[in-house]
Parts: sequence; structure tokens; C-alpha cells
Amino acid sequence: MTTPRDDAAGEVLIRLRLSAHDAHYGGNLVDGARILGLFGDVATELLIRHDGDEGLFVAYDLVEFKAPVHAGDYIEARGRITKVGTTSRTMEFTAHKVIAPRPDVSPSAADVLDEPLLVVRARGTCVTPKAAQRRSGHDASTSSASRRLGTNHPSTGSG
Repeated sequence: MTTPRDDAAGEVLIRLRLSAHDAHYGGNLVDGARILGLFGDVATELLIRHDGDEGLFVAYDLVEFKAPVHAGDYIEARGRITKVGTTSRTMEFTAHKVIAPRPDVSPSAADVLDEPLLVVRARGTCVTPKAAQRRSGHDASTSSASRRLGTNHPSTGSG
């Protein structure tokens, strides 16, 4: 296994507000699986940026729920590729609460947290089949401009 290429995906960030529809338990508590779903979206973007394909999430080998998440919280989910194999990509993820509601002040009050609060961290493995890898280092015959334009790719028949 190697570390990611310098031109690889880097870090991916998704920020969103969890709504009352996300609350699953009493006290507007959000199910931890909701955050794992965000990590899945982050992984998909990392694979697209790295390989030009969505790939497949194979497994988590670490998931730690560190603090509760509630409806109204703003969450930042981040991920990065830490190891690259022939088809496997190991990724690390974190989710931080950055804004929290303040219903004790008023129904619409919220505070930006002085320090983001780590709520979940995880590590997992994704796979992009060799035949689906389209980024540089995998298909040297396709220019980056062609990839962006969707031309010169065997599966599209264009170019």
C-alpha cells in the first residue's frame, strides 16, 4: 500500500444542519447511523476525486461515538484517504458539531461553538475495481481535460 498521490482527493467536507426529521430518539437525539450515512457520502466524493468512480464501501474497522447529536445541530463531516492499494482505499472520517441549538434561550436561538466538538470518528475501507479506475496513474491515455469533459473514455465511446 502507498499513501495517496499529491494530486489525489485531499480532504472532503460536508456541512449540514440536522433537522427534526433526523431525530430518532427522545430529546431530539439523532441516530448515529445518520452520521455514518454522511461518511458514506464523503467516501463517495473521495473516490470520485481519486478514481473517477464511486467505488464501493466495504467495511468500517473503527467507529467511535463520542458525543450526542441532536436535531438543530450543524455537523461537519470530513474524510481523507490515508492508504491506497491496487483497488482498496483506507479512509479516516470525523464529524464535529459546530453549531448547537439553544431552545433554553428561544425556539430559534443557536450558538456557534467556540471549539468544534468531535461527535464521531471512524475508519473504513472502500474498493474501486481496477477496470473502473479512470484518474491519472490509472489511465495515462486519458487527459485530465478529457476526463472533466467526459470525452475520450472507453465506456462512453466518445473522443
